[in-house]
Amino acid sequence: MLEIVSVPVLSDNYAWLIHAGAHTVALDPGAAQPLLDAAGERGWRIDAVWLTHWHPDHVGGAAAIRQATGARVIGPEAERAKIDALDDGVGEGDVVTLGDHRAQVWHVPGHTAGHIAFHFADDAAIFTGDTLFAMGCGRLFEGTPADMFANMRRYAALDDGTRVYCGHEYTQSNGRFALTVEPDNHALVARMAEVDRLRAAGAPTVPTTIALERATNPFLRAPDEATFAERRLRKDKG
Repeated sequence: MLEIVSVPVLSDNYAWLIHAGAHTVALDPGAAQPLLDAAGERGWRIDAVWLTHWHPDHVGGAAAIRQATGARVIGPEAERAKIDALDDGVGEGDVVTLGDHRAQVWHVPGHTAGHIAFHFADDAAIFTGDTLFAMGCGRLFEGTPADMFANMRRYAALDDGTRVYCGHEYTQSNGRFALTVEPDNHALVARMAEVDRLRAAGAPTVPTTIALERATNPFLRAPDEATFAERRLRKDKG
């Protein structure tokens, strides 16, 4: 089984440690020391860094982790020019491994042009970076509504129990917007009560699941591209 540990970094980012056997990946390390400390506390040695996209709050610690541990840095080949620490570039359909566990690389553009996700199908887990969030999706900095809507359809096709590990603690603000879209969605109202309880206690709200997102995420639930685009624009202006 994969062991997956969330590591809060910067103001509201989540980096992730993914561990199996003798191997550990640091995913989207916006800063190095929190990942090195969290791994060290568990007796784990980071031997790979995986990156979903080039934004500094996701890659800022990659070079320092590589220097400290000798880890290989793997990320989107399409964004190599923007990621100084990148060793091995990957893209759609490639497979990366963590011990005996295999993750397929998905190209999920929109937030950035080369953004990727890592899908562990056999482990029912996907690392979505800044594309799919709990009750939200990423801003379209380098892509179109068509790009991100296609990503939402692809995510929605995953099994209900697939766990979604995203890059930020945005759930509470996402949920408040979701309620303006579907105020009578009983599943959403119940979920927001739980989210508010968790945040009041200082607890994380991720990972989420595909089933939960299908029930409550206004972007994953958008029936067509035009509706998706209108919701994204309204969220951006809000």
